[in-house]
Amino acid sequence: MNDGNAGDRVIQDLRAAASTATPGSRLPSVRELTARHRASPVTVAAAIRVLVEQGVVETRPGQGTFVASRVTTVPAPADLAWQTVALGARRPGEEELQALLAEPPPGAIPLTGGYLDPGLQPTAALGAALARAARQPAAWQRGPAEGRADLRAWFAREVGLRADDMVICPGGQAALSSALRALAAPGDTVLVESPTYLGALAAAHAAGLHVVPVPADRDGVRPDQLAAAFRRTGARLFYCQPLYANPTGATLSAGRRAGVLTAVREAGAFVIEDDYARDLTIDGDPPAPLATEDPDGHVIYLRSLTKPAAPGLRIAAVGARGPAGARLRAVRLVDELFVAGPLQQAALEFVTSPGWDRHRRTLRTALRARREALLTALRRHLNLDIGPVPRGGLHLWMRLDDGVDDVAVAAAAAAEGVVVFPGRPWFAAEAPAPYLRLTYAAAPPELMDEAVRRLTAAIAGSRRAS
Repeated sequence: MNDGNAGDRVIQDLRAAASTATPGSRLPSVRELTARHRASPVTVAAAIRVLVEQGVVETRPGQGTFVASRVTTVPAPADLAWQTVALGARRPGEEELQALLAEPPPGAIPLTGGYLDPGLQPTAALGAALARAARQPAAWQRGPAEGRADLRAWFAREVGLRADDMVICPGGQAALSSALRALAAPGDTVLVESPTYLGALAAAHAAGLHVVPVPADRDGVRPDQLAAAFRRTGARLFYCQPLYANPTGATLSAGRRAGVLTAVREAGAFVIEDDYARDLTIDGDPPAPLATEDPDGHVIYLRSLTKPAAPGLRIAAVGARGPAGARLRAVRLVDELFVAGPLQQAALEFVTSPGWDRHRRTLRTALRARREALLTALRRHLNLDIGPVPRGGLHLWMRLDDGVDDVAVAAAAAAEGVVVFPGRPWFAAEAPAPYLRLTYAAAPPELMDEAVRRLTAAIAGSRRAS
């Protein structure tokens, strides 16, 4: 969400209030400031941090923001205006990505986020595995630039590739960024599903690529439109999430898989298959990755352990055959040299232990309960039936009525104490309709009804305002 100079307004507001109040006095809450200045909770929190650093205010966990006990003299701010000229325009997508990763303010119910609620993370097992790895001196030594051979072999077996085709990366975002830069040059075109993962848009823009959206629906990307986009643009790269796509939850249907691969082959192109949600299946068994149907090296396969485990397990792998694999390895070498050995060893121990399968079974049950609680609440309060329901992943894609401003709804929801994410940033071009992305993994089932009740009030308020 673009808050413009809302952060400055919040700082001025709080500074003025603090100047006339006694030390220790309570100041307006994040919710009040969000509503008053129509700013995102991220912007308000950033403004409060500035004043905390300056000694104007202090925060007390679970209580709020207060006038600092001893207001210190604020030094004259440095003149950093020259940097805006030197740096030029800000890269698109940066602010939205920061908002996506922001922590919800105290008391708010999160219906957004890309990671599991801490209560669903196997932190005890991961901590024990990391402690054992840290005690082994060999884990701290320099390993192969492409990653441990046994960990690469585990990722490779899961998709039918060779261990030598895989490269270990510090998380899926790093793997995606490396793949885009290895397979395309600045100014090249990359095709994406519409809508698509916000992080992919940010990484493509950061790599200097021209992003062209391709229509997708409940069955995934449309092969006829993909083929037409390849012909029209001359693109040689397509990014997609065939399984439980973020944000829509769509899975590429069996009837479209061959058409997508045919379009890619006929264009002499690559497809980056982001298989981020394979371990987040809720119903049934997921279809095999596209990479298993690609004998000629068109599919670049990406899989991460971060989403189904914990944000701190920054372990992913990206696989490619032939010269494309060599280019990927070269980019990864320049970027990080190699991934931390203890983290690789701990990840390998975890995914090859019985605890990994137990965790996935437990996670499946928990995510199903949360998804159903959110769906039930949407039906009760908004008379909304999202269908077809995603069979895995972390998100629901909620269509708003025509004429409703999704960004305004998200801001109003934050003021009501529930955090959601607007649909607009997930489109590479104009959004055809207003949407919200609702995440069911970040809050427990018992809070879903209250969360949607607050969201309903925000939507009603936005309608009245428009």
